[in-house]
Amino acid sequence: MVELENIIVKFLNQEANYSELEKLEDFLKNEGGKQVFNSYVKTQYLSTLSMTEYDVNKAKETIKTRLKKSKQTRRVYLYRKMALAASVIFTFGMAFYLFYNSGQVETPEPEKQPNLIVVGTDKAILTLENGDEVALEKGKKYQTGKVSSNGEELVYADKGQSEVGDKVPLYNYLTIPRGGQFFVKLSDGTEVWLNSETKLKYPVKFTDGISRQVELIYGEAYFKVSPSTVNKGAAFQVLTKSQEIDVLGTEFNLKAYNNDPVMATTLVVGKVKIKKGEVTETLMPNQQATISHESDKIDIEEIDVSQEISWVKGLFSFNEKPLVEIMTVLSRWYDTEVIFENAKQKNFVFTGILERTKAVEDILKLIEATSEGQLKFEINDKTININ
Repeated sequence: MVELENIIVKFLNQEANYSELEKLEDFLKNEGGKQVFNSYVKTQYLSTLSMTEYDVNKAKETIKTRLKKSKQTRRVYLYRKMALAASVIFTFGMAFYLFYNSGQVETPEPEKQPNLIVVGTDKAILTLENGDEVALEKGKKYQTGKVSSNGEELVYADKGQSEVGDKVPLYNYLTIPRGGQFFVKLSDGTEVWLNSETKLKYPVKFTDGISRQVELIYGEAYFKVSPSTVNKGAAFQVLTKSQEIDVLGTEFNLKAYNNDPVMATTLVVGKVKIKKGEVTETLMPNQQATISHESDKIDIEEIDVSQEISWVKGLFSFNEKPLVEIMTVLSRWYDTEVIFENAKQKNFVFTGILERTKAVEDILKLIEATSEGQLKFEINDKTININ
């Protein structure tokens, strides 16, 4: 079976020789062989490509046209027979898709411009206590002292508390650029997920018995706070430019981007106290507190927290959101600029749950399809124009 799987891979990659093609052709003559072929291709290839808008019939016609132009050698003839067999058993047309893109035909293709807008990934800049900066990214390991990273997360040694009376605490900064995300586990066991365009300040070690304090300088972060009961009663506090959040042991989302009109704190589990100036409010689970930068007023409302924290689970969740807010979220994740040609387009409302792993083109096509002709997206380099 391993040999046949290798032949299938070679066929799809246009590398199978004459004898291998004959073996595969014989293998596909029985129903069991067809099922194995179909299952293997789906498992190995379909999961990595979006087939939601794949036009099988169009691909077939394109292949027929190109095959007529190709040289009528034995190799080309056999590949055509195999492609026809594959089309019968692989209803999704995956084999045709790979065959179509394999570059067999000698007909020159116009050069395609590279896609400059890519999906966000795990990456961050760690600023150490001495000012040195370390780039963290997938596939790149880093370790020094009691902190280590595998390229997808940053972990400080558990229970790295300083004794009362020690010298001034040392701080690290973790900066997430546009098009990035990262996870950090602080020395007290608190877990923090950081969204694109975010910066967090925190001590390398918390002082034993004193309130644990971190600062969200800007951006969005989801906190799963280590309870005070395992930290000798020390409470946990998150600071922003204009508010303080006191917690004991809880999970909450804090969004405080510089260019957003309000800051939003969403409580998932536990209990938090929010302070802005002289105003203090207590937040309960499934509630969100919003604060304007120009006012000390704290507004609290009941919300569906699953939508607010969907980004932690790898999703975009938009519930009747205006397009201007949606494009702000997308521009941070895909590191792109957005231009509205008409101000009215900003008010277009969209509802949907989408995967953050999708290409931006797929998401824009879906939004465009629901607009009934009101919207048209065009991508130029790293800019999305909305007409």
